[in-house]
Amino acid sequence: MLSDRFGRTIDYLRVSVTDRCDLRCSYCIPKGFKGFEEPENWLSFDEMTRVIAAFARLGTRRFRLTGGEPLLRRGLPALAARLSALPGVDDLSLTTNGTQLQHQAQALHDAGVRRLNVSLDSLRAECVQSICGSDSLDKVLDGLAAARHAGFSAIKINMVPLLGVNDGDIEAMIAYCIEHGFILRLIEAMPMGSTGQHAQGLDLTRKLDELTRRFGLHASCKTLGGGPARYWESRDGSFTLGLITPMSQHFCASCNRVRLSVDGTLYMCLGQEERFELRPLLRAGCSDARLEAAIRDAIELKPEKHDFITQPSRVVRFMSMTGG
Repeated sequence: MLSDRFGRTIDYLRVSVTDRCDLRCSYCIPKGFKGFEEPENWLSFDEMTRVIAAFARLGTRRFRLTGGEPLLRRGLPALAARLSALPGVDDLSLTTNGTQLQHQAQALHDAGVRRLNVSLDSLRAECVQSICGSDSLDKVLDGLAAARHAGFSAIKINMVPLLGVNDGDIEAMIAYCIEHGFILRLIEAMPMGSTGQHAQGLDLTRKLDELTRRFGLHASCKTLGGGPARYWESRDGSFTLGLITPMSQHFCASCNRVRLSVDGTLYMCLGQEERFELRPLLRAGCSDARLEAAIRDAIELKPEKHDFITQPSRVVRFMSMTGG
């Protein structure tokens, strides 16, 4: 198994297949942004497969396809099918904004993707328009329905509550998730790039007491993927709530993941700048042994913790550049 210099096992790789997105969420990509990676610098599907196979040989078992918006990358189900067939890939999942999901859900499920996270910050069309810069609510709801029909279970809805914007929509989102059997995950906004640094996120640790009383929730021992969410569930088991709290209660001591960007950069932490470039090695025709050694070297760079609290303006790259 891969482990870093702080004794943490690295068993989870998030893979960005594109930095492009069809939305401009206020906490992620600024309106009018044009600084996307040039396509010639994108890793090919062959190159991505090599990297993921190397991680799998080194003991990593969980892999998530992300973006930007991953479903904008042409032929993504074909890549998913290749990855799910690799020895050692035990868990292949996808994070999406849902706008393209209606037409690709079945192909993704057929390709071996088994878990979906879908970003949805409100059930009010005008609020979605305000946050995402697009009237995309109906597309996302249709995509969720298609995902259920395709056979996906335990679908997670990712919501980023913003003060004075959609923080009043949490109860309506809980009711929607109870009705449709979805898992709701509330995520604190992180100060990445100018957009994230100006986002007024909600302190979810403070919000938790209110939600547990209102909906009769208790702490859950469920393991729902390899990420940092902590879960609570209703007494009858009909609803599960997850919280991801990088700001109010960080989880750096148990961090088990690194991120591969579309240009072949391994990022060790969302809140730090340590990185390792794999693309030059891949395009120079490196051996599998050399690639595995490079991955081990990269993991040694992983920092102990992020600096979102003490240095909130430090990370200037946008979330879409790092990879979900």
